[in-house]
Amino acid sequence: MKDENQDGTQAIRRAAAILKQIAHVSGDAPMNLRNISEAVGLPRSTTHRILKSLTDTGLAAYNPASRKYEVGMLSYELGLAVSDRVLELAPWTACVDRVAERSNVTTYLMRRSGFEAVCVHKAEGRAVIRVIPVEVGQRRYLGVGAGATALLAGLPDDTAERVIATIAPELDVFESLDADTVREAVAETRATGFSESRGRAYRSIYGLGMGVRAFAEEPDLAISIAVHTEEVDDARIATWKSIIREEIEATRTRIAAR
Repeated sequence: MKDENQDGTQAIRRAAAILKQIAHVSGDAPMNLRNISEAVGLPRSTTHRILKSLTDTGLAAYNPASRKYEVGMLSYELGLAVSDRVLELAPWTACVDRVAERSNVTTYLMRRSGFEAVCVHKAEGRAVIRVIPVEVGQRRYLGVGAGATALLAGLPDDTAERVIATIAPELDVFESLDADTVREAVAETRATGFSESRGRAYRSIYGLGMGVRAFAEEPDLAISIAVHTEEVDDARIATWKSIIREEIEATRTRIAAR
């Protein structure tokens, strides 16, 4: 969070970083004042002052029962504004819906945002027990989870390595993740075309993802699913891979035909 500017742009950057951190998923770490200030590298007094302004304006909210900060209703309302870029995502949100319907498991659309992946759409399958490791609007580091790993694997080698070096200190909150396991997952994803997360980010969850080149040269979107590990076998994985691949190709065909 170091910034040479001492004018209003510094305050804006700090507020944006704090909002992103509130929406970030880091294992079981609560989004309280201490964790937020440590994550953005600011003194608690400064962080508290910015959080106070964010909650006063409705961009953030504070839950006194849990003592945790959350994304505020104003942030949600602003996110509802329709723009051309939002409309361009529509074919891919529909793709996620179709994957969920065919696979019967929770399916996500993840978008690359710096060294993070943000969930921009979620569709639940018809399974009785559903897996929700990330909600719409929440963020996680590239390499954490199947969709985020698919996005990381699509980056050039030097860029991917810089991302891994940046996030490595933050991986301690996940008991089965470190820089080396992320590198191994990236190599496997590049070899197979699919990222698989077998309990790396969350012990009891299996994730499967595939990167999509939608608006950039490297994959900027990823379609991923999440399911309890006890529901997974080789036959189901093969079926899920086919569904994801087929729906991505069908979506590309629809877009090209417009």
